[in-house]
Amino acid sequence: MTNLATINPNGLKVLVSNYLHDEDLSKIDEAWELITKAHEGRRHFSGELYVLHLLEVASTLASMQLDLETILAGLLHGVFKAGVTFEEIAKKFGEDVAVIVDGTTRINEVAYNSQLASQAENLRKMLLAIASDVRVLLVRLIDRLLDMFLLDMVDREEQLYIARETMDIYAPLASRLGIDWLKRELEDHAFKFLYPEEHYELSHAMESSLDERQQYVDEVIEILHEKLRESNIVPMRIIGRPKHLYSIYKKLVAQNIPLERVYDKVAFRIIVETVNECYEALGTIHANWAPVPGRIKDFISVPKANNYQSMHTTVVGPRGHFIEIQIRTDEMDLIAQEGVAAHWAYKEGQKASNKDAKLFRELKKLVTSLQEVEDPREFLDNLIGELYDPEVFALTPKGEVKEFPLGSCPIDFAYSIHTAVGDKCVGAKVGGRHVPLKYQLQNGDIVEIITSATQFPRRGWLDLVKTSRARTRIRSWLRREEKEKALKLGREICEREIRKHNTSLKKIIKSGHIRLLLKQLRCNSLEDLLVKVGNGTITLQNLVKGLVPPELRKENDTQQLEHLPPEELASLMVSQHSQQPDKGKAGVRIDGIDGMLVKVSQCCSPLPGDAIVGFITMGRGVSVHKANCPNLLSSDPKRWIDVSWSGIADKTYRVTINVVAENIRGIFAEISGTISSDNANIVDISAHTTPTDQAHMTITLEVETLDHLNVILQHLRQIRAVITVRRL
Repeated sequence: MTNLATINPNGLKVLVSNYLHDEDLSKIDEAWELITKAHEGRRHFSGELYVLHLLEVASTLASMQLDLETILAGLLHGVFKAGVTFEEIAKKFGEDVAVIVDGTTRINEVAYNSQLASQAENLRKMLLAIASDVRVLLVRLIDRLLDMFLLDMVDREEQLYIARETMDIYAPLASRLGIDWLKRELEDHAFKFLYPEEHYELSHAMESSLDERQQYVDEVIEILHEKLRESNIVPMRIIGRPKHLYSIYKKLVAQNIPLERVYDKVAFRIIVETVNECYEALGTIHANWAPVPGRIKDFISVPKANNYQSMHTTVVGPRGHFIEIQIRTDEMDLIAQEGVAAHWAYKEGQKASNKDAKLFRELKKLVTSLQEVEDPREFLDNLIGELYDPEVFALTPKGEVKEFPLGSCPIDFAYSIHTAVGDKCVGAKVGGRHVPLKYQLQNGDIVEIITSATQFPRRGWLDLVKTSRARTRIRSWLRREEKEKALKLGREICEREIRKHNTSLKKIIKSGHIRLLLKQLRCNSLEDLLVKVGNGTITLQNLVKGLVPPELRKENDTQQLEHLPPEELASLMVSQHSQQPDKGKAGVRIDGIDGMLVKVSQCCSPLPGDAIVGFITMGRGVSVHKANCPNLLSSDPKRWIDVSWSGIADKTYRVTINVVAENIRGIFAEISGTISSDNANIVDISAHTTPTDQAHMTITLEVETLDHLNVILQHLRQIRAVITVRRL
């Protein structure tokens, strides 16, 4: 273990003085004095003194030649948890440093009901801080990298949690900043802990072929120099480096091939002086070696969103091996390696360049797109989805480049422009030619979105889009629309029911009874109550219990009983005296009733897992409906009764689904095969084709539970030719 007396910040100050010549470095000594007092006795999970970890973070930031404020924040980034206040840091080191330190502080003081919620809120806080100062992310990335070096010192569960978060979020964020070396390091270390056996086998296989690979690299570099000289091109340098392990592993998995068949294990980089020489060098390479179709990418004329510029090509090189070659200028190479840190916007008072300003705008757009997502699981899924590695680059008619994951459609493109454009999208033109909404965007497409004032998002769009931004916007609109419909229906139901008791919603609010009603039904507001009534979460029976005072309710109930038919009166009398639940064939328990006839209604075919309500029929017992069944909602609520699922083992339920698919050969067999493989029985099927060459199928199935049905629907949606699947 290192002793505090043996460490000091002198080495850090030497690193900083090498590039910040006129800065007053006494602030580093002040920060060191503060953290040694604040973190006295505290140790990092590795067992070393915590201040040593902080010094390593600050030193790594200094090796990237970042500004003094970022380095100070690296030293101070854990200090708020030790009791030091924001105001103290702002007064001593400036508000910018305090803001960065605050942005890097995890939210551990709040008690969350799950690790998922805690992770989501920590990341949400970080993203909001990044939107105001991107240096927050730089400190967090370096802090995470140094933790990854020591991750073998924690238990397996913690390793998996940190490694997965690093792979899914921190490595992509490093890529967003264009810091390639940091992205590779984070991915390789996360790979080591996520897939230890694969990492071990791959790293040993690569080491065993090191000498042979180095010999091949030297041979190719010599040939490249010779061919370029023949074309009067003198490169500044040619580099051959092995691809990092995780990128090779991804190729093995994606292509399902052994390591021996991965020929481009080495990437060659040619650095030249001018942009013209980049294109001349590309021509020379293609004149000597056959290029692989579809593997030529020009990121010089169309840079990536993180400012990356380079020419990429894959050719069949010496000995018939595929080799990847990147060609760029020295400045492009610096930006490719260091990203935003290559020409740091805050360095020595400089203003952000146009390219950096665009990058920061993209990060802020990312934060904005996720602000309205409340559910922790949806937030994390959308964040990971937004951090995709783009594979498709399409353009607006004005030449603005948009980046998308593979398989994206015009709806994704429309939402990347603006939410209003996405909501009103009815079609698109690609290169002046009309294409359907399910068209998959290709590299270089020039896309013009067609909108209509009468258009609105459809649920089926969720099966087409690939970007989280589009999916979030569509879901948000659908939720809002469903809430508005539920609110309108709930208001109509409540007003109708209230009128039966010679009162009004206005009188209930004025009397103060509404507060008791909201508390009794566990609603936050009147609007919340109306929405829950409209969507069936609150049944009318429970609503009436809350609306009518107990003494009046007893009198009304007596009057109603006098007018009920004998069969229903008998049923209700049973419900008042029996305490044994029904566990009959229907798999439904009726509160307080034993031996009563129960059947599942065929109009809405509820499944175990659906919210349900019972309806007392004329002499046929209780029919069970989904809580939002239109037939139930239009029925007499006085006959509603609370029911719940019970005894559902070894029973199947019928449900009808609608499938719309492309009318291609074998689609019916594939759909029925998928349903059969999920252990469901097809009872009935009808189908027809449309003039647009689509197949519309109505299928009646026997399933066990709602979860069973959802699995089937999910698998059907994964069939490539299927357009939409929904439950009827």
